Amino acid sequence: MASRLTRRRGYDEVLPVSPKSAEHLMRTHSFPKSAVGLGAVLAAITLTPPASSFAQDAAKPNVSKPNVSKPNVSKPNTANADARERWASAIDPWINDELPKLAGVYQYFHAHPEVSFEESGTAAKLADHFRDAGLTVTTGIGGHGIAGIMENGDGPIVMIRCDMDALPVREQTPLPFASTQTIELEGGGTAGVMHACGHDVHMTNVVGTLRFLTGHRTMWRGTLIAIGQPAEERGAGAEAMLKDGLFERFPKPDYAIALHASADTAAGTVKLRGGYSLANVDSVDIIVKGRGGHGSQPHNTIDPIAQAAALVMDLQSIVSREIKPIEPAVVTVGAINGGTKHNIIGDHCHLQITVRSYTDEVRTQLLESIQRKAKAVAMSYRAPEPEVRISEGTPSLRNDPDLAARMSTLFRGLLGDPNVSDDEPSMGGEDFSQFGIAGVPILMYRLGTVTPARLARYEKLGVPPPSLHSGGYYPDFEAAMPAGLKTMIAAVLELMPAGN
Repeated sequence: MASRLTRRRGYDEVLPVSPKSAEHLMRTHSFPKSAVGLGAVLAAITLTPPASSFAQDAAKPNVSKPNVSKPNVSKPNTANADARERWASAIDPWINDELPKLAGVYQYFHAHPEVSFEESGTAAKLADHFRDAGLTVTTGIGGHGIAGIMENGDGPIVMIRCDMDALPVREQTPLPFASTQTIELEGGGTAGVMHACGHDVHMTNVVGTLRFLTGHRTMWRGTLIAIGQPAEERGAGAEAMLKDGLFERFPKPDYAIALHASADTAAGTVKLRGGYSLANVDSVDIIVKGRGGHGSQPHNTIDPIAQAAALVMDLQSIVSREIKPIEPAVVTVGAINGGTKHNIIGDHCHLQITVRSYTDEVRTQLLESIQRKAKAVAMSYRAPEPEVRISEGTPSLRNDPDLAARMSTLFRGLLGDPNVSDDEPSMGGEDFSQFGIAGVPILMYRLGTVTPARLARYEKLGVPPPSLHSGGYYPDFEAAMPAGLKTMIAAVLELMPAGN
C-alpha cells in the first residue's frame, strides 16, 4: 500500500561497504542471479536460508477476560536454582517444538513490512497473535499501538515490548520470503520497505514468549502486559502511547523488558549493560540566510554557502572544546543544500545535523552551542539571523542497573558465561527509553542474530556484515531465536515467580 513519508530519524544510518570490496566479491564468488546490489552479495555469502514453509499459528486457548488490578507488590524474590533448572527443562523442549511455527510468524512479518505510523496491518496481525495466546487486547493506543493483558493471580506487573514499524529500504537478501513492498516518498519517487532493523524478530520473540507463558501459568504469578509499539524508527511511538494514557488505562509495570536484534553479534549470544546504553537523539535544521546575486559580483551579495562552510567548521569545536572529554557527544552535519547554478549566489543554505549525547546537561549544552554559533557566524557576515529548528528528539536509554545485574546473572546461568557479555554503550537511539522516564525500571538487551560461520566468512573477506538499516541484513532465524525466547521467557519467570 502506498504511503507518504516526512523526515526520518535514522533511516540513512547504513554502514556502507566500498565499491572496491563489492567488485572483489563479485569477481571471486558466485551469487544467485536474483541477487541485486551489494546487500544481496553480502547476504548471499551465507548458509542456506531458512525454508519458506512452516505452520503459522498455534492452537487458540479458550481464556476468559481477566479482571486486571495492580497489586501492591514489593521487589520480587530471586528464584532459586532448582526453579531455574525446572524452567530450563520446560523451555528447551518447548522451543524445539514451537520454533517451526514461530518461523511462519516471523516470515509473515518479514514479508509484509509497514513504515512508521502506517502499521495498521502489522498491528492487526500482532493483535490476533496476542488474542490467540489468551490475552485481552486493546488496539489504537497512540496510533496503531496495541496492549495485551493477562492476569494470573496476585504478583508483580511485568511488561514485555516489541516494536512494529519497518524502514524505507529496498531488500537485497536471498530470502525466498523477502519483502517486495514499496512506498511513495514525499517529494516524489518510490522506495522499498523492509524490516531492516529486526522488528520482525522482536515481534516474533514476544509472540513466542506469550505462547509459552500462557501455556505454563503454574510457573508464574502476577499481571503480564505485552506491548506492540508503533513508530520506533521515528522516535515517536512510545511517547504517543504514553500520552494516550498507556499507564493510566492499564496497570503501570513494575518492570519492562525488551530486546533488540544485533547484526554483528553471533547467534546464541546476548549482550547487556546497566546504565546508559543508547543516546539522546536530536535533529537540528539550520537555514542560513543571505542575499543572492551574480557569482561574478560577490561583493554585492551575502553568501549563505560561505556562511554554511564556516558554520560547519565552527560546529566541530563544540565537542572538542566545550564538552568535558569524559562526556560522550556527537555533532554531525549530515547534509548541506544550497545554490542552484555555477554562477548564482543563492539566498539561503540548509544544514541538517544529528546531535547525540547521554545526559540532559550535555544535551542542553550541545543544542545551545549550536544555536549560538549559528547566530555568531551570521553576525560575522552581516547576514540576517538564521532559522534554527530542533526536532525529533529521543531521550537516552538508561537501563536500570539492578535489573541489568539481575538479568545478567540469570542469562549467564541459562546460556553459559561465554554467551553473555557486557554491552558497549552506543550513540544510537531507541524510544523504549520513554518507559524508563515514565518511572518504570527497564532493560533492553541485544540479541545476536548472525551465525558464527557467517561472521567468520565476512571477516575472512575483509568486509563488515550488513548492518542494521541495510538492505542486505537478515537474521539466521533458527540459530538466533532460541536464545531470544529463552532469555525473555526466563526474565519474566524470574520477575514473576510462582511462589511470590
